[in-house]
Amino acid sequence: MAHLGYLQIDTIYVIERSHHHILYTRIPTYRREHLHQAQSIDKTVFEYWTHALSYVPTESLRFYVRDMRQAGEDWQRRNGWFGTVSNADLRRVLSRIRRQGALTIRDIEDEPVEKDYAWASRKPSKRILELAFYKGLLTISQRAGMLKTYELMTRHFGWDRLPRAATERETLNYLLDRALQSQGIVSVESICHLDAPRKPAMRRLLESRVRRKELIPVQLEGAGESPHWVRPDTLDAIPDPAQEQIHILSPFDPLIIQRKRLRLFFDYEYRFEAYVPKHKRVFGYFCCPILIGDRIVAALDLKTDRSQQTLLVQRWNWIGRGKSRVHRQQVEAALHKFEQFQLCRS
Repeated sequence: MAHLGYLQIDTIYVIERSHHHILYTRIPTYRREHLHQAQSIDKTVFEYWTHALSYVPTESLRFYVRDMRQAGEDWQRRNGWFGTVSNADLRRVLSRIRRQGALTIRDIEDEPVEKDYAWASRKPSKRILELAFYKGLLTISQRAGMLKTYELMTRHFGWDRLPRAATERETLNYLLDRALQSQGIVSVESICHLDAPRKPAMRRLLESRVRRKELIPVQLEGAGESPHWVRPDTLDAIPDPAQEQIHILSPFDPLIIQRKRLRLFFDYEYRFEAYVPKHKRVFGYFCCPILIGDRIVAALDLKTDRSQQTLLVQRWNWIGRGKSRVHRQQVEAALHKFEQFQLCRS
């Protein structure tokens, strides 16, 4: 998790949940209880918003404290979803958790209301819990599937108060170092993914590191005039001569979610079609790119039939130089291992 910087969480359950899938892709011996151990027992990761709801290393929490303080006020004032939540509502729920302990939305009996949108909860208390979460008053102490248990942030971590909020300068350095760690070669776009307001300051920080010879500007073929930067020791790295590995990637994998970067480095245009009408889909509802070594060779539309305990390949699309018999054998072997991971709950 520290290497990736953050790990996106998503509710889609066509195959394994994205957070478990991404960790399995990196760690073949990974088991779901490992993430539970990290979140609920060791408390080395926590959940918060990056570009989406994500797991983040707890050591990085202070870089989100400023967002917690600002987001609560901004979202409550401008967001229609949270606009109906009063300070009295927040005090009531926080007081209950302080007295009775952590709870889930199922522990609260509410008079149901009409949904504002398809994914909304009919329980008004859901808004209160989520706002308290974004304000940093509550944290998610554990998950059972997608059912979240909310606990006081300070009590969960055993703190008297939240860590000191990082300054904006410290946060910029954190974001840059996080990108260099996880991406190797970075651009302003890749560092500030879905965070456009920080781009001007990030450019100035990159320029200052170049002047100190901590970074080297590089041009990539196909990138046009878009500059990239790299640490000097990264250019000296020796390629690993080990046998090419096969990875079945989640659509929410850090390698996939930045589409422009994916196209530049892998010459692959990924399209997520879960929200595309069925008759317009080309690759399938839940299409997973297949990476062999440093090439994406296929894109498979996968689905788990849990009643039959089987992983289904609903559509197999070859990409680029894929299609060889060897590639098929390699991918099928990886699919068998992935099926075992998904269907084995121990």
